[in-house]
Amino acid sequence: MGYREIYREANEQVQERYELVIERISRIRTEHNVEVQFQPYFKQLAELYSLVDEVLQKEASGALEHRSLAQCEELNRLLYGQLLGDNYEHSYLNPTVAEEMLGEAFGQMLCFLYTELQAAIPYAFEGRKRDITILCELFVEVYNCFEDPEGADPKEVQQIIYWYFHDYSELFIEQSVRQMLDPQLDFFTGIVKYADLSDLSYLYRYGEYISENELQIAEYMNTLSQDKIQAMADTYTEGYRIGFEVTGKDLSKKHTVDITYPLGFERMVRAAISNFEKMGLQAVIYRSPVNSMGNRGNRTRGCFGCPANRQFAYDHKSDRAFYMDKAFVERRLEVLRTSYDKYKELAAGYAGPAVIETFGERPFHPVRKTQALNYSEKQQALNVYNANESAQITNRYIKGEERSFTIIAYPIPAIGPDFEAIFARTVEINTLGYLLYQKMQQKLIDILDTADSVRIKGRGANHTDLTVKLHPLQDASKETKFENCVADVNIPVGEVFTSPVLEGTSGVLHVTKVFLNQLGYENLEITFCDGMVSAYNCSNFEAEADNRKFIRENILMHHDSLPMGEFAIGTNTMAYRMGKDFNIADKLPILIAEKTGPHFAVGDTCYSHAEDTPVFNPDGKEIIARDNAVSLLRKEDMSKAYFNCHTDITIPYDELDSIIAIKADGGETPIILDGKFVVPGTEELNRPLEE
Repeated sequence: MGYREIYREANEQVQERYELVIERISRIRTEHNVEVQFQPYFKQLAELYSLVDEVLQKEASGALEHRSLAQCEELNRLLYGQLLGDNYEHSYLNPTVAEEMLGEAFGQMLCFLYTELQAAIPYAFEGRKRDITILCELFVEVYNCFEDPEGADPKEVQQIIYWYFHDYSELFIEQSVRQMLDPQLDFFTGIVKYADLSDLSYLYRYGEYISENELQIAEYMNTLSQDKIQAMADTYTEGYRIGFEVTGKDLSKKHTVDITYPLGFERMVRAAISNFEKMGLQAVIYRSPVNSMGNRGNRTRGCFGCPANRQFAYDHKSDRAFYMDKAFVERRLEVLRTSYDKYKELAAGYAGPAVIETFGERPFHPVRKTQALNYSEKQQALNVYNANESAQITNRYIKGEERSFTIIAYPIPAIGPDFEAIFARTVEINTLGYLLYQKMQQKLIDILDTADSVRIKGRGANHTDLTVKLHPLQDASKETKFENCVADVNIPVGEVFTSPVLEGTSGVLHVTKVFLNQLGYENLEITFCDGMVSAYNCSNFEAEADNRKFIRENILMHHDSLPMGEFAIGTNTMAYRMGKDFNIADKLPILIAEKTGPHFAVGDTCYSHAEDTPVFNPDGKEIIARDNAVSLLRKEDMSKAYFNCHTDITIPYDELDSIIAIKADGGETPIILDGKFVVPGTEELNRPLEE
């Protein structure tokens, strides 16, 4: 059974409803039943749904698979035109414009509604008539309110939208669980495995916005030999396999792997799917969320493209604020438990995600808009509660001690004219020989294992001055404090890391520029007191309150504070050199950037939900620094132990003065001085720094 058969029954059940509601929407295009102020808004949406209906019919007939590239591009522009370039500055999807055009009472509400209704576009390409039907019915129900001769009542409209999300939460949440676990939902794997990848029109079958980046990367991938494509896929899938091996987890018990990738990389993903099948794993691929219920725009997962408009994504990142309350969260958690129980056999066979990331977009500095939806303090607390409870439910069915992951990253053409050279260098970095690094990193660990704490200081404009407390060893012959990280789950090679002791970890972390989760930060400064974030700021905005809010939302993830979950020393000076050579240091993803200097993670430890599983270095020693005082709270109250976030912040070598290992008696051993490694046996790491 494939996705068409799975959707067929649901689609047939709503056929009559769909015909009635789409016919009603078609009449809206020529009606004048609402106030003049609102007519353009509803007519524009009615035109959009006319296009959606055309796409749905073409999907059913198979015509979507037989379009010219020019036809694909034209339809893509029609469907997503409101988001492109200057169009967004005049679009109802823009909260500022919507309030100006529709008034304060309805602007924010109808902007939110328009954004939600856009989910029908990708649904049409999958043939999901049931999902489109319920969106159409929501649209018509709201429109009916505006047909009232006395005018629409804002409270009534708000309630209609509110109850839509509450009433359909069961459907949405069950779908999101199943799509992550069930390989029978094979719409995306079908494209990857069977499409003619030499004809770039295949990209438009996803129903996503397709930019020049997706077209150019697919075109570039087609220029690579099959041997090179296979080598890239092998690096990716072998890292995944080794992740199970080094942690002593049994891959043979697993049946599915969840693949996340950027559109345009299908040749590599096709080869990877074949590799995974040889391991006994079927690929599961799903779409990155397109509605607020799936937390659209907050995290890239599944298959994804470059956003049509990054300001739009930022404007709508908190859209769940429209309907999030205690009742909704409790209902959501209840349905999540029920859904996982329904698919518990699939969940038990889920091995974890295999992720391909991209980098190269210009750092994004968003404009904060008062008209955009934002979470209240009560809703922020609900977000934290929801994330914690959701993670616990998920971990009951997909056990952390049994699953693994891998992540690898490649540049996209937006990185500039040196794209091909940067891509080639990235492939080189991703395939560096791990044995050499393993030996050099062990030299660092041998010294760090004798230390009670580590002091890190910045230089020049960087005023970092931070002391990190380390776990004590009970038996140095069998135990170690740092993991010797080679190219397995985190590709490329190049770091040693630990979970710090919180008490005694204090000071200031500062970076002049950093790019985290697709957002740029200027002069990011975080102060730690006994391992917990006690203060923070940056210089992105004129108002200090805006800077603090920006950090709280996007680094602290709405928490009042977070622990330092990781301290690491990156050793991939080749990656650092690439950043300097091509002037792309601010564009490197966390995955690579974290290897280009010491880094510090705020949030959970690297061993989150698997702290009780023994982990060993290549030398056979057990890494005992897997917990901290916060994660240990799981033994009393799981809700207090995890934050479900982990953000790495790296100090680049050119902003680094020193890293000094400090023994309990006060003796000091330098690891890095003046930005260079000084431990005997690590001289090779300095060569890229000196070029």
